[in-house]
Amino acid sequence: MSDKYLIIGPSWLGDMVMAQSLFMLLRKKHPRAEIHVTALPFCVPLVKRMPEVDKVIPIPFGHGQLRVMARRRFGKALTAEHYTEALILPHSLKSALIPFFAGIPVRRGWLGESRHFLLNQIWKDKKPFPLMVDQYRALAWDPKDENAPRSADEIDLKPVPLLSTDAGNARDVYERLGGGSTENILAICPGASYGPAKKWPAESFAAVASWWIGRGGRAVIMGAGKEREDAAAILAALKPEAKAGCLDLTGKTSITDSVDLMALAGAVLTNDSGLMHVAAATGRPVVAVFGSSTPGYTPPLTEKAGILQTDIKCRPCFRRTCKYGHYKCLRDISPEMAEAALVRLLSAGGSSSAENA
Repeated sequence: MSDKYLIIGPSWLGDMVMAQSLFMLLRKKHPRAEIHVTALPFCVPLVKRMPEVDKVIPIPFGHGQLRVMARRRFGKALTAEHYTEALILPHSLKSALIPFFAGIPVRRGWLGESRHFLLNQIWKDKKPFPLMVDQYRALAWDPKDENAPRSADEIDLKPVPLLSTDAGNARDVYERLGGGSTENILAICPGASYGPAKKWPAESFAAVASWWIGRGGRAVIMGAGKEREDAAAILAALKPEAKAGCLDLTGKTSITDSVDLMALAGAVLTNDSGLMHVAAATGRPVVAVFGSSTPGYTPPLTEKAGILQTDIKCRPCFRRTCKYGHYKCLRDISPEMAEAALVRLLSAGGSSSAENA
């Protein structure tokens, strides 16, 4: 009998994109296996753009909800699938409950929140796997297997996420929303669900958008409805002559449409966010601004990346808000640095680079 995997997917958009690397690795290692992935409802359309996944299972629980008995019923309902292995990507206790209640014989994950009794194959030492994506990839092996990698360098296959896109849908959506020409688009992604310590100032995004439009391009602001205030602040800060060249799509597109629209962009300027990972997984050249987080943990997984970050002593702090209130890790990154990174990235054909303020 072929292997049949239940993968408990992560709860964040960007993390789910990175998880595709694991799905691709499993497909390479076990071509005949079935791969099923659980996802929160907002992530379901994204996972459907991952060809390696045979089935997406919506999770009927809100983010952070424990609901033990409901998870027990959900897990019991999955016993008919006869999964051979469960890979649990989040580190929480609740994420390991469903495979346990489903009676899946192999339940593998990283050492996490008081869940020793729920897992029977446990990866423990993250230090040799500093990138989140490599922690995901390691789950393709039993940690006790003599052939299992002992560090990220020993993982022989490292596929990078690659989402399927629909060019026809992208053009249709763009035209319906008043986009006009699709030539020389700079996609701007000013959101970051994690918090303001990952959000570059709106006036900085506006300065780069004005510069891009002044060079004959078009700026398109992308994001969910909760990014509308960020978009409004960017529009308000644009140079008057640039306003006609900027289109605000925040809250107007589905995640599927966003994936397709991202593929139209000539380049993407973004915070460290879910859309940063989406952009990278559509093959776009990406200039990414890192504030409280670090590309040493969750970089855009593409060679076509320019990284902007500061080297002040208090970062990376991984906080949602600035402990000191100054947000210097973001404010010290100038618009001119982003402009230079875009020029270098595009002139070099998308080769990666990094710049410290």
